[in-house]
Amino acid sequence: MYKNIFDNVDPNTQILINTNGRLDAILSRLWCWVHKACLIISGQSGIGWDDKLNLWVFPDIFVGLTDYQCRWARSINPFVRIEKIPNGVDLEKFNPNVKPAKINKKPPVILDVGVVDDFKRQYLLKRASRYSILLVGKGGDMECRHEDMPGIYTACDLFSYPTSERESFGIAVLEAMASGLAVVATDDPIRREIVGDAGLFVDPQNTKKYSEKLAQAIKTDWGDRPRKQAEKYSWIGIAKKYDSLCRHNR
Repeated sequence: MYKNIFDNVDPNTQILINTNGRLDAILSRLWCWVHKACLIISGQSGIGWDDKLNLWVFPDIFVGLTDYQCRWARSINPFVRIEKIPNGVDLEKFNPNVKPAKINKKPPVILDVGVVDDFKRQYLLKRASRYSILLVGKGGDMECRHEDMPGIYTACDLFSYPTSERESFGIAVLEAMASGLAVVATDDPIRREIVGDAGLFVDPQNTKKYSEKLAQAIKTDWGDRPRKQAEKYSWIGIAKKYDSLCRHNR
């Protein structure tokens, strides 16, 4: 999405899908009114002020990524149409058979992927873990190209995601499960829906409990549960849902 949207979007566009929010959402709404187009906003911003703004600009459709976010969105603006379409994962690219990368960490290795900041709360994982930790992303142990990530996942033994409850989704969780990794995640409705029975849940601010859950997850034989859970989020299926949504709202 461009900030100078009026100069960069084809005036014959029938449907505009916005994922950035904030100023882009406002400009997108104005553009769609002027050009009589349909505005769809995907709730990538998460539970908070950004998605409240996205809802208050009255898009034709707001796409929630989880059941919890959809319920929240309806409570913020009951006059906006809400549809649920989660994020997805490339199941061919991310799979347990990918050759592991060399990471120079003593196993077992717990992986977390994402920009290292207070919102993602990787510091809670560092505080709780007595195993090797690999943080991949800006500010972490390494920064990788996305095409290099499949081998990073298969080189590790567990994925943990102590993110804030306000985060809308967490695509890295899907990539990890698709790669065969179980997950220890923040105990909130969004992460519970995404991870299902492919992991454990904890308040990561409780260091003792978090440490115990990591140890339990490392010792558990998860079988194919992570991969099976990830298969529910195939990008092929997600693309079909967006295709259907757009075809019926032109």
